[in-house]
Amino acid sequence: MVDADRAAPDHAQHFAALIRASHLLPPHDLPQLISTHAESMGYHDAVIYVVDLQQRLLIPFLPPDGPQGGGAPTALGVESTLAGRAFQQVETLTHDEGAGRIRAWVPVLDGTERMGILAVTVEDPELLIPGSPAGGRALRFLASLVGELLASKTMYGDAVVRLRRSAPMGLAAEVQWSLLPPLTFASRDVSIAAALEPAYQVAGDSVDYAVDPGRARFGIFDGMGHELLSAQLVGLVVAAYRNARRSGLGLVPATHHIEDALQQVFGGDAFVTGVLAELDTTSGVLTWVNAGHPPPLLIRHGRLVKTLEGEPRLPFGLGLDTSSEAEPTVGVDHLEPGDYLLLYTDGVTEARSPGGELFGADRLTDLVIRSLAAGLPASETMRRAVNALLLHQQGNLSDDATLLLAQWRPQHPESLLP
Repeated sequence: MVDADRAAPDHAQHFAALIRASHLLPPHDLPQLISTHAESMGYHDAVIYVVDLQQRLLIPFLPPDGPQGGGAPTALGVESTLAGRAFQQVETLTHDEGAGRIRAWVPVLDGTERMGILAVTVEDPELLIPGSPAGGRALRFLASLVGELLASKTMYGDAVVRLRRSAPMGLAAEVQWSLLPPLTFASRDVSIAAALEPAYQVAGDSVDYAVDPGRARFGIFDGMGHELLSAQLVGLVVAAYRNARRSGLGLVPATHHIEDALQQVFGGDAFVTGVLAELDTTSGVLTWVNAGHPPPLLIRHGRLVKTLEGEPRLPFGLGLDTSSEAEPTVGVDHLEPGDYLLLYTDGVTEARSPGGELFGADRLTDLVIRSLAAGLPASETMRRAVNALLLHQQGNLSDDATLLLAQWRPQHPESLLP
Protein backbone atom coordinates (compact mmCIF):
# COMPACT_ATOMS: atom_id res chain seq x y z
CA MET A 1 0.00 0.00 0.00
CA VAL A 2 1.25 3.50 -0.78
CA ASP A 3 2.52 5.34 2.30
CA ALA A 4 0.10 8.09 3.32
CA ASP A 5 3.02 10.37 4.22
CA ARG A 6 4.10 10.35 0.56
CA ALA A 7 0.69 11.44 -0.72
CA ALA A 8 0.28 15.08 -1.67
CA PRO A 9 -0.06 17.17 1.54
CA ASP A 10 -3.16 18.93 0.19
CA HIS A 11 -4.97 15.58 0.19
CA ALA A 12 -4.07 14.46 3.72
CA GLN A 13 -7.25 15.92 5.23
CA HIS A 14 -9.40 14.14 2.63
CA PHE A 15 -7.81 10.77 3.41
CA ALA A 16 -8.20 11.35 7.14
CA ALA A 17 -11.89 12.19 6.68
CA LEU A 18 -12.42 9.18 4.42
CA ILE A 19 -10.85 6.80 6.95
CA ARG A 20 -12.89 8.28 9.81
CA ALA A 21 -16.10 7.91 7.83
CA SER A 22 -15.30 4.30 6.95
CA HIS A 23 -15.40 3.11 10.57
CA LEU A 24 -19.23 3.16 10.65
CA LEU A 25 -19.72 2.31 6.98
CA PRO A 26 -21.83 -0.62 5.75
CA PRO A 27 -20.45 -2.18 2.55
CA HIS A 28 -23.23 -0.88 0.28
CA ASP A 29 -22.34 2.74 1.13
CA LEU A 30 -18.73 2.41 -0.02
CA PRO A 31 -19.37 3.64 -3.61
CA GLN A 32 -20.90 6.92 -2.44
CA LEU A 33 -18.17 7.51 0.15
CA ILE A 34 -15.40 7.04 -2.43
CA SER A 35 -17.19 9.15 -5.04
CA THR A 36 -17.68 12.04 -2.61
CA HIS A 37 -14.09 12.13 -1.40
CA ALA A 38 -12.62 11.55 -4.85
CA GLU A 39 -14.59 14.54 -6.15
CA SER A 40 -13.20 16.77 -3.40
CA MET A 41 -9.69 15.76 -4.48
CA GLY A 42 -10.23 16.61 -8.16
CA TYR A 43 -11.04 13.06 -9.34
CA HIS A 44 -14.45 13.25 -11.02
CA ASP A 45 -17.04 10.58 -11.87
CA ALA A 46 -15.36 7.97 -9.69
CA VAL A 47 -16.66 4.43 -10.16
CA ILE A 48 -15.47 1.28 -8.43
CA TYR A 49 -15.48 -1.78 -10.72
CA VAL A 50 -15.35 -5.12 -8.88
CA VAL A 51 -14.06 -8.18 -10.74
CA ASP A 52 -16.38 -11.19 -10.92
CA LEU A 53 -15.38 -14.58 -9.52
CA GLN A 54 -14.13 -15.88 -12.85
CA GLN A 55 -12.25 -12.64 -13.54
CA ARG A 56 -13.95 -12.07 -16.87
CA LEU A 57 -15.96 -8.95 -16.08
CA LEU A 58 -15.41 -5.70 -14.21
CA ILE A 59 -18.79 -4.91 -12.69
CA PRO A 60 -19.67 -1.37 -11.53
CA PHE A 61 -20.30 -1.13 -7.79
CA LEU A 62 -23.01 1.53 -7.57
CA PRO A 63 -24.84 3.17 -4.65
CA PRO A 64 -28.14 1.46 -3.70
CA ASP A 65 -30.12 4.31 -5.31
CA GLY A 66 -28.05 4.19 -8.52
CA PRO A 67 -25.60 6.70 -10.01
CA GLN A 68 -26.10 10.41 -9.49
CA GLY A 69 -26.83 11.97 -12.89
CA GLY A 70 -26.04 10.53 -16.32
CA GLY A 71 -26.45 6.94 -17.41
CA ALA A 72 -25.37 3.96 -15.36
CA PRO A 73 -21.95 2.51 -16.24
CA THR A 74 -21.99 -1.02 -17.62
CA ALA A 75 -19.84 -4.07 -16.98
CA LEU A 76 -16.50 -4.10 -18.82
CA GLY A 77 -14.78 -7.16 -20.27
CA VAL A 78 -11.39 -8.06 -18.80
CA GLU A 79 -10.24 -9.32 -22.20
CA SER A 80 -11.70 -6.56 -24.36
CA THR A 81 -11.37 -3.16 -22.69
CA LEU A 82 -8.72 -0.71 -21.54
CA ALA A 83 -9.95 -1.20 -17.98
CA GLY A 84 -9.48 -4.93 -18.41
CA ARG A 85 -5.93 -4.44 -19.64
CA ALA A 86 -5.17 -2.28 -16.61
CA PHE A 87 -6.53 -5.11 -14.44
CA GLN A 88 -4.50 -7.79 -16.22
CA GLN A 89 -1.22 -5.90 -16.17
CA VAL A 90 -1.76 -4.25 -12.77
CA GLU A 91 -0.92 -0.78 -14.04
CA THR A 92 -2.75 2.52 -14.41
CA LEU A 93 -3.91 3.23 -17.95
CA THR A 94 -5.52 6.39 -19.32
CA HIS A 95 -7.76 7.48 -22.17
CA ASP A 96 -8.06 11.02 -23.54
CA GLU A 97 -11.80 11.77 -23.69
CA GLY A 98 -11.29 15.15 -25.35
CA ALA A 99 -12.32 18.57 -24.07
CA GLY A 100 -9.43 18.45 -21.62
CA ARG A 101 -10.71 15.36 -19.78
CA ILE A 102 -8.72 12.20 -19.15
CA ARG A 103 -10.22 8.94 -17.89
CA ALA A 104 -7.89 6.86 -15.72
CA TRP A 105 -8.23 3.16 -14.84
CA VAL A 106 -6.39 2.35 -11.62
CA PRO A 107 -5.96 -1.23 -10.30
CA VAL A 108 -7.62 -1.81 -6.93
CA LEU A 109 -5.57 -4.18 -4.80
CA ASP A 110 -5.73 -5.65 -1.33
CA GLY A 111 -2.05 -6.44 -0.89
CA THR A 112 -1.52 -8.16 -4.24
CA GLU A 113 -5.05 -9.54 -4.54
CA ARG A 114 -6.70 -7.89 -7.56
CA MET A 115 -10.11 -6.65 -6.43
CA GLY A 116 -11.03 -4.59 -9.48
CA ILE A 117 -10.52 -1.12 -10.92
CA LEU A 118 -11.10 2.46 -9.78
CA ALA A 119 -12.10 4.70 -12.69
CA VAL A 120 -11.80 8.48 -12.37
CA THR A 121 -11.79 11.48 -14.72
CA VAL A 122 -9.38 14.38 -14.30
CA GLU A 123 -9.10 17.77 -15.97
CA ASP A 124 -5.58 18.45 -14.68
CA PRO A 125 -3.08 15.94 -16.18
CA GLU A 126 -0.72 16.52 -13.25
CA LEU A 127 -3.20 14.64 -11.06
CA LEU A 128 -2.06 11.48 -12.88
CA ILE A 129 1.71 12.02 -12.80
CA PRO A 130 3.11 9.69 -10.11
CA GLY A 131 5.71 12.09 -8.78
CA SER A 132 3.79 15.33 -9.16
CA PRO A 133 2.83 17.48 -6.17
CA ALA A 134 -0.70 17.55 -7.57
CA GLY A 135 -1.24 13.97 -6.58
CA GLY A 136 -0.42 11.00 -8.80
CA ARG A 137 0.63 9.26 -5.60
CA ALA A 138 -2.61 10.36 -4.01
CA LEU A 139 -4.63 8.55 -6.68
CA ARG A 140 -2.70 5.34 -6.02
CA PHE A 141 -3.23 5.83 -2.31
CA LEU A 142 -6.96 6.32 -2.89
CA ALA A 143 -7.11 3.10 -4.93
CA SER A 144 -5.25 1.28 -2.14
CA LEU A 145 -7.79 2.49 0.40
CA VAL A 146 -10.59 1.28 -1.87
CA GLY A 147 -8.96 -2.16 -2.00
CA GLU A 148 -8.57 -2.44 1.75
CA LEU A 149 -12.09 -1.18 2.40
CA LEU A 150 -13.54 -3.62 -0.14
CA ALA A 151 -11.69 -6.50 1.49
CA SER A 152 -12.70 -5.59 5.03
CA LYS A 153 -16.29 -4.45 4.38
CA THR A 154 -17.19 -7.45 2.22
CA MET A 155 -17.43 -9.58 5.36
CA TYR A 156 -20.20 -7.42 6.84
CA GLY A 157 -22.83 -7.74 4.13
CA ASP A 158 -23.71 -9.50 0.90
CA ALA A 159 -23.67 -6.53 -1.50
CA VAL A 160 -20.14 -7.15 -2.82
CA VAL A 161 -20.51 -10.94 -2.72
CA ARG A 162 -23.66 -10.79 -4.85
CA LEU A 163 -22.10 -8.26 -7.21
CA ARG A 164 -19.16 -10.57 -7.96
CA ARG A 165 -21.46 -13.38 -9.09
CA SER A 166 -22.54 -13.46 -12.71
CA ALA A 167 -24.40 -16.77 -12.38
CA PRO A 168 -26.30 -18.67 -9.66
CA MET A 169 -24.01 -20.45 -7.22
CA GLY A 170 -24.65 -24.03 -6.13
CA LEU A 171 -24.77 -24.89 -2.45
CA ALA A 172 -21.63 -27.06 -2.67
CA ALA A 173 -19.73 -24.18 -4.26
CA GLU A 174 -21.03 -21.84 -1.54
CA VAL A 175 -19.46 -24.14 1.04
CA GLN A 176 -16.15 -24.21 -0.81
CA TRP A 177 -15.86 -20.47 -1.44
CA SER A 178 -16.64 -19.76 2.22
CA LEU A 179 -13.58 -21.84 3.18
CA LEU A 180 -11.07 -20.36 0.76
CA PRO A 181 -8.30 -17.99 1.80
CA PRO A 182 -7.59 -15.01 -0.49
CA LEU A 183 -6.46 -16.52 -3.78
CA THR A 184 -3.46 -14.18 -4.15
CA PHE A 185 -0.78 -13.34 -1.60
CA ALA A 186 2.77 -12.01 -1.75
CA SER A 187 5.44 -11.07 0.77
CA ARG A 188 9.15 -10.36 0.47
CA ASP A 189 9.81 -14.12 0.67
CA VAL A 190 7.00 -15.94 -1.07
CA SER A 191 4.09 -15.43 -3.43
CA ILE A 192 1.02 -17.61 -3.84
CA ALA A 193 -1.73 -17.53 -6.46
CA ALA A 194 -4.59 -20.00 -6.96
CA ALA A 195 -7.62 -20.51 -9.16
CA LEU A 196 -10.67 -22.80 -9.10
CA GLU A 197 -13.23 -23.78 -11.73
CA PRO A 198 -16.09 -24.22 -12.32
CA ALA A 199 -16.50 -21.22 -10.03
CA TYR A 200 -20.23 -21.62 -9.45
CA GLN A 201 -20.37 -25.41 -9.21
CA VAL A 202 -17.01 -26.43 -7.71
CA ALA A 203 -17.54 -29.01 -4.98
CA GLY A 204 -14.63 -31.36 -4.37
CA ASP A 205 -11.52 -29.19 -4.86
CA SER A 206 -9.94 -26.74 -2.46
CA VAL A 207 -6.67 -25.04 -1.54
CA ASP A 208 -5.32 -23.53 1.64
CA TYR A 209 -2.12 -21.84 2.82
CA ALA A 210 -0.53 -20.00 5.71
CA VAL A 211 2.57 -17.80 5.75
CA ASP A 212 4.26 -17.50 9.13
CA PRO A 213 7.74 -16.52 10.39
CA GLY A 214 10.28 -18.59 8.49
CA ARG A 215 7.87 -20.85 6.64
CA ALA A 216 4.99 -21.06 4.24
CA ARG A 217 2.61 -24.02 4.26
CA PHE A 218 0.10 -24.88 1.62
CA GLY A 219 -2.15 -27.71 0.57
CA ILE A 220 -4.31 -28.72 -2.35
CA PHE A 221 -7.18 -31.21 -2.09
CA ASP A 222 -9.50 -33.17 -4.37
CA GLY A 223 -12.41 -35.05 -2.81
CA MET A 224 -14.33 -37.93 -4.29
CA GLY A 225 -17.63 -37.05 -5.92
CA HIS A 226 -18.99 -33.79 -7.26
CA GLU A 227 -21.97 -32.84 -5.11
CA LEU A 228 -22.69 -31.49 -1.63
CA LEU A 229 -21.20 -34.54 0.07
CA SER A 230 -17.92 -33.84 -1.69
CA ALA A 231 -17.95 -30.26 -0.42
CA GLN A 232 -18.57 -31.47 3.12
CA LEU A 233 -15.79 -34.01 2.76
CA VAL A 234 -13.20 -31.50 1.59
CA GLY A 235 -14.46 -28.90 4.04
CA LEU A 236 -13.66 -31.31 6.86
CA VAL A 237 -10.18 -31.97 5.43
CA VAL A 238 -9.38 -28.25 5.16
CA ALA A 239 -10.59 -27.68 8.74
CA ALA A 240 -8.49 -30.62 9.99
CA TYR A 241 -5.45 -29.33 8.08
CA ARG A 242 -5.84 -25.88 9.60
CA ASN A 243 -6.38 -27.32 13.05
CA ALA A 244 -3.23 -29.43 12.74
CA ARG A 245 -1.22 -26.47 11.43
CA ARG A 246 -2.43 -24.12 14.15
CA SER A 247 -1.70 -26.74 16.80
CA GLY A 248 1.94 -26.81 15.70
CA LEU A 249 1.84 -30.26 14.08
CA GLY A 250 4.36 -31.16 11.38
CA LEU A 251 3.59 -32.75 8.03
CA VAL A 252 3.35 -36.39 9.15
CA PRO A 253 1.25 -35.70 12.29
CA ALA A 254 -0.97 -33.46 10.15
CA THR A 255 -1.69 -36.39 7.80
CA HIS A 256 -2.70 -38.49 10.81
CA HIS A 257 -4.92 -35.69 12.07
CA ILE A 258 -6.70 -35.42 8.73
CA GLU A 259 -7.03 -39.22 8.52
CA ASP A 260 -8.51 -39.42 12.02
CA ALA A 261 -11.08 -36.74 11.21
CA LEU A 262 -12.24 -38.54 8.07
CA GLN A 263 -12.41 -41.88 9.87
CA GLN A 264 -14.53 -40.40 12.66
CA VAL A 265 -17.06 -38.86 10.28
CA PHE A 266 -17.02 -41.08 7.19
CA GLY A 267 -15.64 -44.35 8.55
CA GLY A 268 -13.55 -45.27 5.55
CA ASP A 269 -16.34 -44.70 3.02
CA ALA A 270 -14.88 -41.54 1.49
CA PHE A 271 -11.47 -40.31 0.44
CA VAL A 272 -9.60 -37.15 -0.54
CA THR A 273 -6.34 -36.89 -2.47
CA GLY A 274 -4.02 -34.06 -1.63
CA VAL A 275 -0.55 -32.61 -1.22
CA LEU A 276 0.64 -30.95 1.98
CA ALA A 277 3.79 -28.89 1.49
CA GLU A 278 6.00 -26.76 3.72
CA LEU A 279 8.62 -24.29 2.52
CA ASP A 280 11.39 -22.98 4.77
CA THR A 281 11.46 -19.39 3.51
CA THR A 282 14.95 -18.83 4.90
CA SER A 283 16.76 -21.82 3.39
CA GLY A 284 14.43 -22.75 0.51
CA VAL A 285 14.05 -26.35 1.74
CA LEU A 286 10.74 -27.76 0.56
CA THR A 287 9.13 -30.77 2.24
CA TRP A 288 5.88 -32.42 1.22
CA VAL A 289 3.57 -35.39 1.67
CA ASN A 290 1.58 -36.72 -1.27
CA ALA A 291 -1.70 -38.51 -0.54
CA GLY A 292 -2.53 -40.12 -3.87
CA HIS A 293 -2.45 -36.78 -5.70
CA PRO A 294 -0.76 -35.61 -8.95
CA PRO A 295 2.82 -34.66 -8.01
CA PRO A 296 3.86 -31.00 -7.86
CA LEU A 297 5.91 -29.51 -10.70
CA LEU A 298 9.06 -27.41 -10.21
CA ILE A 299 9.68 -24.54 -12.65
CA ARG A 300 13.11 -22.88 -12.71
CA HIS A 301 14.57 -20.27 -15.08
CA GLY A 302 11.58 -20.51 -17.42
CA ARG A 303 11.46 -24.27 -17.81
CA LEU A 304 10.08 -27.35 -16.08
CA VAL A 305 13.06 -28.93 -14.29
CA LYS A 306 11.43 -31.79 -12.43
CA THR A 307 8.31 -33.49 -11.17
CA LEU A 308 8.39 -33.88 -7.40
CA GLU A 309 7.43 -37.52 -7.36
CA GLY A 310 8.36 -38.78 -3.91
CA GLU A 311 6.46 -41.83 -2.66
CA PRO A 312 2.73 -41.12 -2.40
CA ARG A 313 0.68 -42.58 0.43
CA LEU A 314 -2.92 -43.65 -0.04
CA PRO A 315 -5.52 -40.87 -0.22
CA PHE A 316 -6.78 -39.45 3.05
CA GLY A 317 -9.70 -41.46 4.38
CA LEU A 318 -8.60 -44.93 3.28
CA GLY A 319 -7.34 -45.96 6.70
CA LEU A 320 -3.58 -45.82 6.14
CA ASP A 321 -2.86 -44.68 9.69
CA THR A 322 -4.63 -47.69 11.21
CA SER A 323 -2.94 -50.18 8.89
CA SER A 324 0.42 -51.88 9.14
CA GLU A 325 1.94 -49.70 6.43
CA ALA A 326 4.90 -47.45 7.23
CA GLU A 327 4.65 -43.76 7.98
CA PRO A 328 4.04 -41.61 4.90
CA THR A 329 7.21 -40.61 3.10
CA VAL A 330 8.20 -36.96 3.35
CA GLY A 331 9.69 -35.63 0.11
CA VAL A 332 12.55 -33.14 0.35
CA ASP A 333 13.97 -30.74 -2.23
CA HIS A 334 16.03 -27.54 -2.19
CA LEU A 335 14.55 -24.63 -4.11
CA GLU A 336 16.59 -21.89 -5.70
CA PRO A 337 15.56 -18.23 -5.42
CA GLY A 338 12.87 -17.52 -8.01
CA ASP A 339 11.69 -21.14 -8.31
CA TYR A 340 7.98 -21.77 -8.83
CA LEU A 341 6.07 -24.75 -7.46
CA LEU A 342 2.91 -25.67 -9.39
CA LEU A 343 0.24 -27.82 -7.75
CA TYR A 344 -2.91 -28.93 -9.54
CA THR A 345 -5.80 -31.37 -9.39
CA ASP A 346 -6.42 -34.05 -12.00
CA GLY A 347 -9.39 -32.07 -13.30
CA VAL A 348 -6.81 -29.83 -15.01
CA THR A 349 -4.56 -32.31 -16.76
CA GLU A 350 -7.28 -34.89 -17.46
CA ALA A 351 -9.70 -32.40 -19.00
CA ARG A 352 -10.62 -33.57 -22.50
CA SER A 353 -11.57 -31.56 -25.55
CA PRO A 354 -14.72 -32.57 -27.47
CA GLY A 355 -12.38 -34.57 -29.69
CA GLY A 356 -10.95 -36.46 -26.71
CA GLU A 357 -7.57 -34.71 -26.45
CA LEU A 358 -6.22 -34.39 -22.90
CA PHE A 359 -5.22 -30.94 -21.66
CA GLY A 360 -2.14 -32.54 -20.12
CA ALA A 361 0.69 -31.41 -17.86
CA ASP A 362 2.87 -30.29 -20.79
CA ARG A 363 0.24 -27.86 -22.06
CA LEU A 364 -0.33 -26.58 -18.52
CA THR A 365 3.35 -25.91 -17.80
CA ASP A 366 3.87 -24.32 -21.22
CA LEU A 367 1.02 -21.87 -20.58
CA VAL A 368 2.33 -21.00 -17.12
CA ILE A 369 5.92 -20.57 -18.30
CA ARG A 370 4.96 -18.35 -21.24
CA SER A 371 2.76 -16.11 -19.07
CA LEU A 372 5.49 -15.71 -16.45
CA ALA A 373 8.08 -15.01 -19.17
CA ALA A 374 5.83 -12.22 -20.45
CA GLY A 375 6.12 -10.54 -17.05
CA LEU A 376 2.52 -11.17 -16.04
CA PRO A 377 1.61 -11.39 -12.34
CA ALA A 378 1.13 -14.88 -10.92
CA SER A 379 -2.59 -14.15 -10.45
CA GLU A 380 -2.94 -13.26 -14.13
CA THR A 381 -0.96 -16.37 -15.05
CA MET A 382 -3.49 -18.50 -13.14
CA ARG A 383 -6.41 -16.67 -14.75
CA ARG A 384 -5.07 -17.31 -18.23
CA ALA A 385 -4.35 -20.96 -17.50
CA VAL A 386 -7.93 -21.49 -16.34
CA ASN A 387 -9.30 -19.66 -19.38
CA ALA A 388 -7.23 -21.93 -21.63
CA LEU A 389 -8.61 -24.95 -19.81
CA LEU A 390 -12.19 -23.75 -20.26
CA LEU A 391 -11.54 -23.09 -23.94
CA HIS A 392 -10.07 -26.59 -24.30
CA GLN A 393 -13.30 -28.11 -22.98
CA GLN A 394 -15.48 -25.46 -24.65
CA GLY A 395 -16.62 -24.15 -21.26
CA ASN A 396 -17.99 -27.47 -19.99
CA LEU A 397 -15.64 -28.87 -17.35
CA SER A 398 -16.32 -32.51 -16.53
CA ASP A 399 -14.44 -32.25 -13.21
CA ASP A 400 -13.36 -29.59 -10.75
CA ALA A 401 -10.06 -27.99 -11.75
CA THR A 402 -7.77 -26.23 -9.28
CA LEU A 403 -4.30 -24.67 -9.52
CA LEU A 404 -1.88 -23.25 -6.97
CA LEU A 405 1.36 -21.51 -7.97
CA ALA A 406 3.89 -20.67 -5.24
CA GLN A 407 7.22 -18.90 -5.71
CA TRP A 408 10.17 -18.65 -3.33
CA ARG A 409 11.69 -15.21 -3.75
CA PRO A 410 13.79 -14.42 -0.67
CA GLN A 411 14.04 -10.71 0.10
CA HIS A 412 12.26 -9.83 -3.11
CA PRO A 413 12.47 -6.06 -3.73
CA GLU A 414 9.35 -4.10 -2.89
CA SER A 415 9.74 -2.27 -6.20
CA LEU A 416 7.87 -5.16 -7.82
CA LEU A 417 4.68 -3.92 -6.18
CA PRO A 418 2.44 -1.91 -8.53
